[in-house]
Amino acid sequence: MEFSRRSFLAATAAGTAAVATSALAGDKFGRDRDWTGEAPVTYPEVAWEVYDKRFSGAQGNSTLQRIWHGAGNDRALWCEGPAWMGDWGCLIWSDIPNHRTLRWSEDDGHVSVFQTESGYSNGHTRDNQGRLIAMEHDTRRLRRREYDGTWTVLIDSFQGKKLNAPNDAAVHPDGSIWFTDPGYGILGPYEGHKAEFELPTRVYRLDPSGKATVQVESMKRPNGICFSPDFKKLYVVDTGATDGPQYPANIILFDVVKNGTALSGGKEFADFRPGFTDGIRCDTEGNVWCGWGWGGPDTNGVRVHHPDGTALAFLHTPEVCANLVFGGTKRNRLFICGSTSIYAVYVNAVGHALG
Repeated sequence: MEFSRRSFLAATAAGTAAVATSALAGDKFGRDRDWTGEAPVTYPEVAWEVYDKRFSGAQGNSTLQRIWHGAGNDRALWCEGPAWMGDWGCLIWSDIPNHRTLRWSEDDGHVSVFQTESGYSNGHTRDNQGRLIAMEHDTRRLRRREYDGTWTVLIDSFQGKKLNAPNDAAVHPDGSIWFTDPGYGILGPYEGHKAEFELPTRVYRLDPSGKATVQVESMKRPNGICFSPDFKKLYVVDTGATDGPQYPANIILFDVVKNGTALSGGKEFADFRPGFTDGIRCDTEGNVWCGWGWGGPDTNGVRVHHPDGTALAFLHTPEVCANLVFGGTKRNRLFICGSTSIYAVYVNAVGHALG
């Protein structure tokens, strides 16, 4: 039978469509869905994989959405460090290699540049007065944005030596800022600049008086950090696996002692091989929500752990999830920094921290 060019193209198109439909149907977690939001997604959200019946965080009539991906030169290279600014009605996050922070407006979904020349900032959080705290890779410091829009340097050195490249932070009720300093920003030019380490990789406590003390010095790459809701526990991520498979890819759990001024103990809370976690947040029930990735497609997303360390559930995403934060008026909307996108889903849980 003679095959005309038109019939060949029609057959090819039909075959392509069939393959696409088959692929979509084949991914039970919906990672290859139409992320533009134009195609309807049925309830319940198929991206949830529940491991333990104690998990009740999946909201039955809420779907995972990609709320921003950018276009053209506006696209992000590496999304990180989200903070929810409820009084501003927006989400702030870092696009580290592009040396900027971005802002998503809750009112209309508009995204704009919040700050250029950001110091290649990575993590963000808010202090007890609601002021934005930025951990900057390139300038190797912590800064606070004051109410009038000016910035105050909180710390850039310890005992006369430059910090490595502060990464993430958590704020205690006494006003102290606990932050990690793994040094990723001085490993090369992509997220800062190449420079020599002057200090070990550590976790610090910055007192409201401005005095810093070393809290942890036993971790390869201390990274994400958060307190339990009662502030009696501190969770710290070790992403040492970025230096090789022989190094940790876990969360270490510490007891907070001496009226919130020191740590004791230090035991493995959860392991994340073959990938590793990065940013973490606790909900008000004490569950730990962890960005996960780098171990293949089936590790891309958010893993939720019970306070006893048990993995409760996993939310699959199509990109590596670096970091996350609870936001919205009720702090029940989970915002997720994918590699080049921002995802959001309403959950049946409430975030503990302010931002």
